[in-house]
Amino acid sequence: MIDRSLDRRRVLLGAAALLALPMLPLSHALAADAPLALSDENLADIARVEDYLNGIVTLRAKFQQYSEGGGVVFGDIYVRRPGRMRVEYAPPVPVILVADGIAVSYYDSELDQLSQLPISSTPVWFLLRDQVSLSDGVTITALDKKPGALRITMYQTNEPDAGSVDLIFGDQPLELRQWTITDAAGKQARIGLFDVRLGGDLPNELFATPRTQRRTGTD
Repeated sequence: MIDRSLDRRRVLLGAAALLALPMLPLSHALAADAPLALSDENLADIARVEDYLNGIVTLRAKFQQYSEGGGVVFGDIYVRRPGRMRVEYAPPVPVILVADGIAVSYYDSELDQLSQLPISSTPVWFLLRDQVSLSDGVTITALDKKPGALRITMYQTNEPDAGSVDLIFGDQPLELRQWTITDAAGKQARIGLFDVRLGGDLPNELFATPRTQRRTGTD
């Protein structure tokens, strides 16, 4: 049996990692790290990442979400750029998250409760933009490169104390494998992707507001 009061908070933190919902409000924010002085090699790696992300039109994958104190949950994720994403948690988590090109919706089917925010107010909004840029509105604080792996740490420039996002890639070939979000108090949620499939059609119905789907019977 899941403790729902704790579970929803943990899922919301993980949802921030998946769908870029704002970080949970916390009373003691950590100061943002200083911007990284980018070398020519760093700039070349950033350009490769931007090209890779801009090359993704549609993506579907399984995910595994781990949050501190919240254990592991699973689900499916669908992305259609620009602007659209759907996250379905596997039972017993009663949560669906949708970005429809304008707003981000968080729907709890057990409570029949819908929360919405503009995509532009979320910390990894840049991933769903028409043109992904890791310099426009984003501040990079770390770039770690090892054989077969690349990690970039960043925050939204106009919200420096809200938390940070790590994008973790396999390299050669470049492939997005994990998101990690660190909230304002230093707590982390990690999302690992597997069974990733790129390309193919994803219908508009996937990205409709969850409550609308329920009421019209299209879920």
